[in-house]
Amino acid sequence: MSFWMDQVLKELDSVRSSPDMEAVHDLRVAIRRCRSVAAAMEEIDPDPAWPAMRKTARKLFRVLGALRDAQVMREWVKKLGPETDPVRAHLQASFELKEPQLRDAALRAVAKFDAKSWKRLKRALRQRGRLVPAGSLAAECLALERFEDAKELHAKALRTEKPKPWHALRIGLKRFRYNVESLLPEHYALWGDNLKRVQDLLGEIHDLDVLLDIVKKADVVETEDSLSLWVETIGRERQQCIRTYRQLTLGKTSLWNTWRAGLPTNGRVEAAAEARLRATARAIDPHASRTSQVSRIAVALYDGLKRANAGAAFREVPLGRILLAAARLHGTGAANAEKSMQKAARKFILGLPLPPGWSNEEWELLATVVRYHRGAEPTKKKGFFAKLSAEQQNRVRALSGVLRLALALRKCGVDSGAGLRAEKSAETIVLRVRGLTDDVETAARLAAGKHLLEEYLGMPLILKPVVKPGKLVALPTPPTPQFFMASD
Repeated sequence: MSFWMDQVLKELDSVRSSPDMEAVHDLRVAIRRCRSVAAAMEEIDPDPAWPAMRKTARKLFRVLGALRDAQVMREWVKKLGPETDPVRAHLQASFELKEPQLRDAALRAVAKFDAKSWKRLKRALRQRGRLVPAGSLAAECLALERFEDAKELHAKALRTEKPKPWHALRIGLKRFRYNVESLLPEHYALWGDNLKRVQDLLGEIHDLDVLLDIVKKADVVETEDSLSLWVETIGRERQQCIRTYRQLTLGKTSLWNTWRAGLPTNGRVEAAAEARLRATARAIDPHASRTSQVSRIAVALYDGLKRANAGAAFREVPLGRILLAAARLHGTGAANAEKSMQKAARKFILGLPLPPGWSNEEWELLATVVRYHRGAEPTKKKGFFAKLSAEQQNRVRALSGVLRLALALRKCGVDSGAGLRAEKSAETIVLRVRGLTDDVETAARLAAGKHLLEEYLGMPLILKPVVKPGKLVALPTPPTPQFFMASD
């Protein structure tokens, strides 16, 4: 990110000196790389510096795009039509008339670009970028998300000849390519050439679609035969690009298969999603060490209740993952002090993109568990909780109840879940917790913290401290008494 933000400033100087086709292209590429990575990082880190960076470069990027399009169209016209062609002459004259105006607009935008703000943002984002180290599982998760988005666009484009799906695919592949380049440099070393080749093909398809639209709207006095010939020529070139793209991306040797094989699969998908959520928690949670303690206690509680067969919710495999994510993200609402912390956290979580391997239902459950991890307990009479099914309500009670109890235990001085054991009988569940003190204040705090979980379990939950067995100290052997015979 820092490299490409510096590159934007260097390319600005090049465009100021000479706004030719290559200089404009290089500046737009540098800006696009920065904006693509920023868009991905915004999904993990809500820091305002990311959208601020994209906004700072937005107007310049668009103005340069208009100039770049005119320059590219001029080259295509030269390539596709002979010098004596009347349509070519008309189009060239039109481009030559517009290009000076577009060049002046681009130079004005370059002169107005706020380089000082750009440098300040670079310093801020250098630190924020460390949340997702290059080559990390979180970086792989972001790349996988971009891959899945682009692959879906690939499938849509193949079903039609219309320009819009192919243009969308072009944008999706660019985002995937630039994220891999910045976040997974080792992968990019292997894939870079093929990614660029496919992107160039999609770029040519887009250029030809734009040119075809210009030709159809051209006000040429000559006969329709010339226009028809241009439409036919452009269509033939476009079909050749699409055929080449299909050859590279279909069948067993598809480049899409190669790229997918290098990204997380099976169990690593879940691990990558967890790493992404951890990065989000680090980005927004002001009390990371406290959250880490609560997470360890919550997981130990869940596992202990699962071993004791305390309830159906503890036997559902996905719920353990949801609890862990809820424990890590429960503090994300603390940054918004003006609103209810838990309501703000729920809204923030629902605004995040769905991580790989998660369903919409699981993500909604996660957000709802975080919503009720503290404060007023959920009620059947009002709110979105009342609209949930009985089964969904029980899951919320179970997981939010565990999280509430974990928070209470941490406040009572318990710093981990090590040694925690659950014992179930016909009438109660006993939790033995290491480090728990037995006093009135602790009892009152635990009574409030365990209430929602008891409501789900349908029986009392008794917490007892783990009593460490005393050490046996060997006493010294008393000296053997000595007896002396009295002499006569």
